[in-house]
Amino acid sequence: MRLISWNVNGLRAVINKGFKDFFDKESADIFCIQETKMQEDQIDISINEIFKNYNSYWNSAEKKGYSGTAVFTKQKPLNVSYGIGIEEHDKEGRVITLEFENFYLVNCYTPNSKRELERLDYRQEWENEIRNYLTNLDKKKPVIYCGDLNVAHKEIDLKNPKTNRRSAGFTDEERNKMTELLDSGFTDTFRYLYPDKEDAYTWWSYMFKAREKNVGWRIDYFIVSKSIEKKIKESYIFSEVMGSDHCPVGIDIDL
Repeated sequence: MRLISWNVNGLRAVINKGFKDFFDKESADIFCIQETKMQEDQIDISINEIFKNYNSYWNSAEKKGYSGTAVFTKQKPLNVSYGIGIEEHDKEGRVITLEFENFYLVNCYTPNSKRELERLDYRQEWENEIRNYLTNLDKKKPVIYCGDLNVAHKEIDLKNPKTNRRSAGFTDEERNKMTELLDSGFTDTFRYLYPDKEDAYTWWSYMFKAREKNVGWRIDYFIVSKSIEKKIKESYIFSEVMGSDHCPVGIDIDL
């Protein structure tokens, strides 16, 4: 079973930059996207045509042109829910959960702490609530949690750790929350298979030719319940795929 996740930084923009070619080529069983930046009433015939062989689920932010997530799955889920059940967190279209027979799939676009870390306090609340949400799901059946989680967990996960110590996405607070999540019974699939792989990034700034020089960060993840970590067959970073400031990531898992 192949699952792919991609922060597309605007679905309508990336549609014209090779999205369909990659989507068709991979033919994933489940394809998750973040930062759709669109409302459901903006879905037109050309977009529906791309996803015609999939069951589609959308969660848009109240604010137009901002955030938003979507999931496309070949197999129809048993249930679908939007958000995590906390009104404060559920206005920005950041989470979609699909329940299947053997697992939960949670697609997430984690809030950015922003410049000057103006949203760091909110981010800490978010991390505690999403961890509670995931651990409660995990009590029922295994969880696959994916998306742009907006944190480089370890120094190996970004090119310049020393100069980014207090940058959004690499604060001690955010990194510690990722550690707490993993310690509560979850596995970072990429590091499970490739613990020492360097220069493996999923996001690059648009400035200073960062992507060309591979000066990046690994902030997009597939995280799974520890109980199914041995079922992970492969973990991918599709760094050659352009169209967004993020590249897609994926896993093959035998469930």
